[in-house]
Amino acid sequence: MSGVPYRVEKPWGYELIWAKADRYVGKILHIEPGHVLSLQYHNKKDERRVRAGEAFHIPPKQIHQFEAVVVTDLLEASTPELDDVVRLKDRYGRVP
Repeated sequence: MSGVPYRVEKPWGYELIWAKADRYVGKILHIEPGHVLSLQYHNKKDERRVRAGEAFHIPPKQIHQFEAVVVTDLLEASTPELDDVVRLKDRYGRVP
């Protein structure tokens, strides 16, 4: 797991990748208030996200989106396919 942790800037905040191995990735998604992640799904990536008092399982092909009303930190553990993103709608112009 060399090279971790590292931070990836996003238009909605940032990701802090704290673990990266052959079979999993761990990160914190820091979302600024009023921002929203893409409406998206993944072909292979399987995610579990946790925030205070809640846990979410996002299996492959499930369409999902998160919006922050207040500053929000989500803990995510997933399979390692970081580039497996199919964006359906994106406030920041990242839909192909």
